[in-house]
Amino acid sequence: MSAFFVVVENLSDWQPYYPSQDVITFDDYLEKDVVTEGKRVRVINLCRNYRYLGTGYYCSLLAEARGHHVFPSVVTINDLGRKDLASLQLEDAKEPSRKLSIGSKENKLTFHCWFGQTLDKDLARLAQSVYEKFPCPLLEISLVNKHGWQVSYVKAISLKALTDPDEQEAFAISFEDFSRRMWRKPKARKSYRFDLAILVNPEEDMPPSDDKALKNFEMAAKKLGIATELVTKKDYIRLPEYDGLFIRETTAVDHHTYKFAKKAEAEDMVVIDDSSSILRCTNKIYLADLLRTHRIPTPASVILNQPDNRSLQRLVDEIGFPMVLKIPDGSFSRGIIKVNNLEELEKGAESLLKNSALLIAQEFLYTQYDWRIGVLNNKPLYACRYYMVDNHWQIYQHGETTKSGDFDTLPTFEVPRHVLDVAVKSARLIGNGLYGVDIKQSTDRVVVIEVNDNPSIESGVEDKYLGEQLYDEIMAEFLRRMDSRGR
Repeated sequence: MSAFFVVVENLSDWQPYYPSQDVITFDDYLEKDVVTEGKRVRVINLCRNYRYLGTGYYCSLLAEARGHHVFPSVVTINDLGRKDLASLQLEDAKEPSRKLSIGSKENKLTFHCWFGQTLDKDLARLAQSVYEKFPCPLLEISLVNKHGWQVSYVKAISLKALTDPDEQEAFAISFEDFSRRMWRKPKARKSYRFDLAILVNPEEDMPPSDDKALKNFEMAAKKLGIATELVTKKDYIRLPEYDGLFIRETTAVDHHTYKFAKKAEAEDMVVIDDSSSILRCTNKIYLADLLRTHRIPTPASVILNQPDNRSLQRLVDEIGFPMVLKIPDGSFSRGIIKVNNLEELEKGAESLLKNSALLIAQEFLYTQYDWRIGVLNNKPLYACRYYMVDNHWQIYQHGETTKSGDFDTLPTFEVPRHVLDVAVKSARLIGNGLYGVDIKQSTDRVVVIEVNDNPSIESGVEDKYLGEQLYDEIMAEFLRRMDSRGR
């Protein structure tokens, strides 16, 4: 069950809109019984004043203290109140503001947005970008024209600031959609025990799971009484609606996937990939040092920060040619080059260091294939052999089109015991989530190349041996964790 409140300073603030029993004053909310056992309480805070220690601030603060899911959060209110932090977070709004085609005789422009929407279509992308940084029902955005439009400030505003009838009507439509779609669960989902958000990016070229695999996850969850919904980065504000989060989009620390994981953890949701796993796996330098520290066999590796003669000679002496240079956060064979001599090493290091302060250099080990061992909660789940592209040294070859090598999928009991052992040991250093451990095997030598926090699970590939059971096992782990939290 759930309860839903819209909190305003005075009921007259809601006068232009359709009456609703969900709309209450801040005084009413202050006096309400805070015991809400068995209920999820949603609060939209539309108080007039969000300043520190103002009524709007206290409304969100009390909501969080009571365990209610409130919009905007105290964090957002504080961020909007701190000009230095607001300016820092607005860096991502530079690109949409530069591309504005709006015309104005003045050098300044101020407009309103509600739930990321605004009346002017030319400003829509910018409004959405600012809203994603500062999730707040109503915002005032000011622009200044200095060799192109730039955001000068963003502030939260109250309902009383919307005096234009067109803005009031647009707000009412957006509010109705927001409250119905994002804060109240459809009736069809009430028969399910738990709700799982699956984060995807429909525009991603090489997503971790294809459409058929995602449908397989949904069917497996349904059998266990888990309702699933595919969400995108625009649904960040909706996370409190769910019991769990399954990230099926390529992850990175400086990325909304990491932000989603942190937010979900703060809401005490079950999360795969969790933020710690993202942090540990997506940086190859951290991972290489972690594996070395714990005596996990890896290729000979050296960290490089300057492409000077002394540093490069050290690589030649300690690793030798050929060697592989990697940026810390590359994926799907991107940001990785092989060098065969000193000239290629100099050019490659200089090129990659333009985008990263550090590189990792590793000895090159040629094998026909790489092992990928899927590990879930520290137990082997599936095993694949990914073969190199013909006449190429990697599994993927990027060009005008991306090529990939062949594969085969095996039961884990057919994998050499020492390959499985090193995979499980490596995954345990990261956590107890879902990982893909990449391993090279050359005769008796077994070395870990990397651990992936967001391993590919595609229909007809990783599931080729287990079939539906692969999806069932992963969803069963979600169910086990959600049951253990008593959600």
